[in-house]
Parts: sequence; structure tokens; C-alpha cells
Amino acid sequence: MTIGDVIKKYRKNKGLTQEEMAASLGVTAPAVNKWERGGTLPDVALLAPIARLLGITTDELLSFKEDLTDEEISQYLSGLQRDLESKDFHEGFLSAKEKIEEYPNCEKLIWQAAVMLDAKRMTARLPDKDGYESVICGWYERCLRAEDEQVRAQAADSLFHMFVRKNDYEKAGQYLGYFSLADPERKRKQALINSKTGKRPEAYRACEELLFTGYQHIQMTLNDLRILYMEDGDHAMARKLVEVSSAAASAFEMGRYDEVCYGLHVAVWEKNAAWTARLMGEILDSIGTIGAFARSKLYRHMTLKTVDPDLSAGLKRELLKSLDDETFDYMQGNEAWEKLKSESFE
Repeated sequence: MTIGDVIKKYRKNKGLTQEEMAASLGVTAPAVNKWERGGTLPDVALLAPIARLLGITTDELLSFKEDLTDEEISQYLSGLQRDLESKDFHEGFLSAKEKIEEYPNCEKLIWQAAVMLDAKRMTARLPDKDGYESVICGWYERCLRAEDEQVRAQAADSLFHMFVRKNDYEKAGQYLGYFSLADPERKRKQALINSKTGKRPEAYRACEELLFTGYQHIQMTLNDLRILYMEDGDHAMARKLVEVSSAAASAFEMGRYDEVCYGLHVAVWEKNAAWTARLMGEILDSIGTIGAFARSKLYRHMTLKTVDPDLSAGLKRELLKSLDDETFDYMQGNEAWEKLKSESFE
């Protein structure tokens, strides 16, 4: 990576245009453009101002080496791990520091070396743990500017836990912004902070919400898998996934309706008359348990609405009407099915 590449990368990370950067440094926009294209190099006197403007060190700015490959990173880290197990921690630390100085823009190397040294630092007896921590923390902070979203999130995760261990929950909370609002991990981390800062009801509620939405995600994924196996004609796996869905509904205390409803799709696909009749009977009998999770102690800190009995009754009537649909043509003449149909006339 040339100095021009470094300038371009971090200028864009900062959200600066070439014109804005030029104005801040007292040069022309064409000069910045030439740096980035490799036509010219910045004046030596501008190196420190450029680094400050871009929020990087001069070491990073002056990196002319390419990144290591994933294989090279893996090989180096394997050697570092062996050194940390057999040699003095300080030797391994200096080795990693030297490697990072050689490849200051190799974000994966920086993050993974930092994690490895951080883990060892916490268990080793060291005379200057804080000194090592300061450098390792700086490496994590550098990775927060990484182009790779995964590296940024991993660095933020490491910093979050570092400050949680230090009971500095305010500082830990600053790193939550590196996680998407839709990321369950962000909510879980916020719940941990709440549990440590006198906001236990909020912590309970957040964990229960994660549990509840996690169940929904599990069932959607199981349904997708079930469909895949059905499309491939794998009856055994389709049935297996019905069992798993039912067990999940029971474990998460969703109510009897959720425990029995997932098999109907497979039973109809197989045209299994006995199974279809049994499942439909159980579904009709358990309609009143839809929304039973609202009464579960697993979700006691959440505000969940119970299902209106009139809605349940309406759903039951619609199900009874559907018994004559073409979908269930194979059920005609089945004694148990005819008995269910007779209920719709009562």
C-alpha cells in the first residue's frame, strides 16, 4: 500500500473530500489528487499534519508494504502462540509490536495479535500489565477504523469486554455504536451494562426480548429447512424438523397450539390421512392456547398482549370451513376427519 493509497483510504474513512483535505492543510486540491494517484509525494513537513488530520500515526501513513495474506497471518499467529506458551510474555509482545509496525495497515493481523496478547496478559503474572494494556487497547482502537466491517465489530467487542472487566461501564457503552441497532449482540451487551448499573428491570426485559425474538428466528429457520427437505423428497428429515419445532415451542413455553401446528404442512404433503386428522384435531382443540406465552414466567418483564377469545373463535371457524378445501381431498371418507367436519355444523 503506497502513501497515496493510505491517504485516500483514511480520507474517505473521515468523510473528507480532496478539496476539504487540501483546505485543512493549506495546499491545493490537485496536490492531494496527485498524492493519491502516486504522481507526487507530500512534503516532509506535511506528514505530521496529514496524519493528525486523518486520525492515524505517521507510521501508518508511511507504510509502503502490502498487507499479509490470510495464510501468512495464520502462520505468524501460530508462531506467536507457541512463543507465548514457551517464552517470556514480553518477547511475544515485542515480536507482535515489531510485526504490526512492519504491516501497520494489516487490520486482521493487528486485531488477532491484540486478542491473543490480551488473553495471555490477563492470565500471566506481569510487572506492568497496565502498560501492555495501553498498547493493546491502542491496537483495538486502530481496528475500529478498519475497512472490514467484521474487524471493526470484533475490535469493538474486545474493547467492550476490556472495559466491562474494569467495571468502566460508561466507557464500555461507547463501543455499542459499532454494532447495528438490529444486531441482537448490541442489545445483549446493553443488557449486561444495565445489569451492572442499577437498571436490572431493563436488563431482564432486554434478555427476555432476545429470547422471544430468538424463538421466532429459530422457527423461521426450521421452517425454511423443512421446506428444503420436502422439495428434495426427504421425508425423514422433514418429520425430524417437525419434532424439533414442536420441542422448541415447548421449551420456549409458546403454548400447545405452537407445539402441534408445525406438522400439518408435512402431513398434507405426505397425504398421510391418519396424521392429518390427528393434527387437525389437536390444532382445533388448542386454538385457545394461541398467545399462551403472554402468561409464561419466561417473559414476565415484557408487556405482551393476550389473544382476544373472539379472534380465537373466528380462527377456529375458518379452520373448520377449510376442511372441505381441495387441499384435503385425500381426507374424504376418513372417519376422524368426517367427525371434525360435523363440528362445523353444530
